[in-house]
Amino acid sequence: MVVGLDCEGVDLCRYGTLCIVQLAFPDAIYLVDAVRGGRKLINACKPALESVYVTKVIHDCKRDSEALHYQFGIKLHNVMDTQIAYYLIEEQLGKKSTQDGHISFVRLLADPRYCGISYVEKKEVRSLLKEDPQFWTYRPLSELMVRAAADDVRFLPYVFHKMMENLSEESLWRLAVRGSLCCRCFCISDNEYADWPAIPSIPEFLNVERDTLEDEILSILDVPPGKMGRVIGRKGSSILSIKESCKAEILISGSKGAPDKVFIIGPLKQVRKAEAMLRGRML
Repeated sequence: MVVGLDCEGVDLCRYGTLCIVQLAFPDAIYLVDAVRGGRKLINACKPALESVYVTKVIHDCKRDSEALHYQFGIKLHNVMDTQIAYYLIEEQLGKKSTQDGHISFVRLLADPRYCGISYVEKKEVRSLLKEDPQFWTYRPLSELMVRAAADDVRFLPYVFHKMMENLSEESLWRLAVRGSLCCRCFCISDNEYADWPAIPSIPEFLNVERDTLEDEILSILDVPPGKMGRVIGRKGSSILSIKESCKAEILISGSKGAPDKVFIIGPLKQVRKAEAMLRGRML
């Protein structure tokens, strides 16, 4: 089963407030109201959100996963992250990714390969959120809120099928691995994620030279007090230069999560290279 997934809330992260979970099925869209229904209602979704048999299609899963985990104890699993899939397809085509490694949901939907629609309503909602960050807490839901929440997941199942047609076997494996790593990225664990589902291993059937494949990992670096500025650099220059040197994603949680940690996701050797460069900035 394939389900489109998104979450709305106030400053969505471990400390924010999750207000709505949107689920897009082939024949219907459901808005699960965490404000009215509370923990009991969200927990009813837990089996599906953690299930290996339900593919959750989502655009940039990290903050949604963090909110679900810290606020409701849900370990989001088996996601197809369209942001990750987009850049895997770009890599297959020999294109270089942008410095920040991100594509917005609006830009993704506008791409004629995947949907080819203009999502102008998203800009309207973003403007309203800037004016009033409590926008998603108000009840009853207005017509605009219902439409905006539904539209954020409406096209995800369609985009999923379009992207899956263009992903190689190796990219499909990397997509599954990176999705799993991004789900747990900001969900810091004291037991090295022993109670989370296992990361997909390199499949035996993969028709490539196995020596060319590397396991992908998540590494979390502790930054000593007063050193984060040196790690980031002026206007992010330090982080950007490290990203250009390593084929790894480097993330900083900032004020939303753990302000003293740097998160690195990517192939093992590239992650180790990024770690060494980052530690050099901390000296």
